Amino acid sequence: GGEVITEELGLKLENTQVSQLGRARRVVVAKDNTTIVDGAGDTDGIKGRIKQIKSEIDTTDSDFDREKLQERLAKLAGGVAVIKVGAATEVEMKETKHRVEDALNATRAALEEGIVPGGGVVLVNAISSIKVDKKSDDVDFRSGKQIIARALEEPLRQIAENAGLEGSVVVNKVKSLKAGEGLNADKGEYEDLVKAGIIDPAMVTRSALQNAASIAKNVLTTECIVADKPEENAGAPGGMPGGGGMPGMM
Repeated sequence: GGEVITEELGLKLENTQVSQLGRARRVVVAKDNTTIVDGAGDTDGIKGRIKQIKSEIDTTDSDFDREKLQERLAKLAGGVAVIKVGAATEVEMKETKHRVEDALNATRAALEEGIVPGGGVVLVNAISSIKVDKKSDDVDFRSGKQIIARALEEPLRQIAENAGLEGSVVVNKVKSLKAGEGLNADKGEYEDLVKAGIIDPAMVTRSALQNAASIAKNVLTTECIVADKPEENAGAPGGMPGGGGMPGMM
């Protein structure tokens, strides 16, 4: 394997020898991280280092040190997957590539904040936490709560309509089910969506809700909104201009 070239170890880049370098099939260096694909380091040495880090994790009393050691262990013990995307045409390949990238981003978000039932169910389940008190809430506050509750139904309502179902009927049905149960649009059945593999990253759902609330707040507190003026449909073209006729014959 390669050696870490740093002045703290008395090593300088200009004095580096080829024997101190490591090998890898590919190295991607970004501003905040470096990814090494198919490193050719000493396997036994790496296993020994992993064993040492695990021992340090078991013996340390510092939560900070334990977290950093676990990160180091994950980088050493983890792997790098190379996903090759192919298709019959370039257009199809780009579409497939975008789907793979979306899946990777969703996976990263899920690892960071976890997952929730998909299909708009988690938003419908959240409606029960909005308490509308007709006695203590003033009219505007009560109307705001009702608007939010109605907005939380929209994703599920749209999914149902896309599947050829009546949105209001599906929403009312899901409200009567247990938390986490909802419509599987592919099958047209109601079931536990997590068990069915229909999930969303919690971060994506949370961010969408927060961003929607932020935009709605800006619209409500804005005196006016600037938008493109709709173009009027052009009328039918007029007839040919009147002819002057042939000049008189002498």
